[in-house]
Amino acid sequence: MSYADWMSQLPAELHTIPLFKLAIPGSHDSMSYDLDINSRIIEPERLRRFSRIYCLRKIIHTWAATQEVCITEQLNAGARYFDLRIARKPNDTNPTRLFFHHGLCTRTDVETVLREINMWAESHPKEIIILSLSHFEGFDKNISRQLHNHLITFMKNLFGNKLLPKTNSPTLKSCWSQGKNIIVSYDNIQFIQPVLWRKITYYYGNSMDRAVITTKLSQALEREKSFNYFFVCGLNPTLPHDTRILRYILRICDNFTNVVRRGLPKLLRWVNQQYDKTPMNIVASDVVTRDDFVATIVKLNLKRAKGR
Repeated sequence: MSYADWMSQLPAELHTIPLFKLAIPGSHDSMSYDLDINSRIIEPERLRRFSRIYCLRKIIHTWAATQEVCITEQLNAGARYFDLRIARKPNDTNPTRLFFHHGLCTRTDVETVLREINMWAESHPKEIIILSLSHFEGFDKNISRQLHNHLITFMKNLFGNKLLPKTNSPTLKSCWSQGKNIIVSYDNIQFIQPVLWRKITYYYGNSMDRAVITTKLSQALEREKSFNYFFVCGLNPTLPHDTRILRYILRICDNFTNVVRRGLPKLLRWVNQQYDKTPMNIVASDVVTRDDFVATIVKLNLKRAKGR
């Protein structure tokens, strides 16, 4: 089954509930399939001074790539939330050119990818896309305002009337009736304006241990029982920030996406069980095109429809 147009195919009774109450598949570190091995190291910060060491960049490249396919393929697969971490490359000759990052910068610049998303949105007007822009690495004080203003102006001009302004209770029906299908969350309160939504809280386990991840997420979901805004339940495992990381990165024949794929089926079983206890909104993962991730999350909405 194709999930390229799953929102428009939901039962009619779900067209009028707030988007905050829908289960929406999301992509964690969405642009990490495009990391540039020749990039300077962005994070961990303490490794930046070793950026010239190729084998170190190679390790980061292997273990920071959380997605396997491009944004258009993620959209076609059914992902509707995108975690977009913005960075400016040091010493870039173009004063306003920006990239994405996760450990390293991407090869493709931000404006190119946003145009790709816009093209997809135009051909799928009933699919609501949530873009979460954050981090803004390399936005030095003397150029920060210029970079933010340039990026925001670019998005407003590109997405135009497809941008949904902030509203208390958006639904599929209200978005469709207005011809709006792009929501931009911008994680910098200094630049919030009517067409930019505030930061979306992203809960995650901050561990490689599946039991720790599910325990922390269960606790967060309990707190969100009466939510009235978007929030993310992140299934993504997180590498340790100390010497324990060596347990993983010294595995010559392994990589991060393989680690995720081995654990994802059990995490999805947990999602199915947990949904009966606590509500979920955006559920984000690495390797979004694998292991029935999208199908599992979309089908949660059918449980909701039957229970109404």
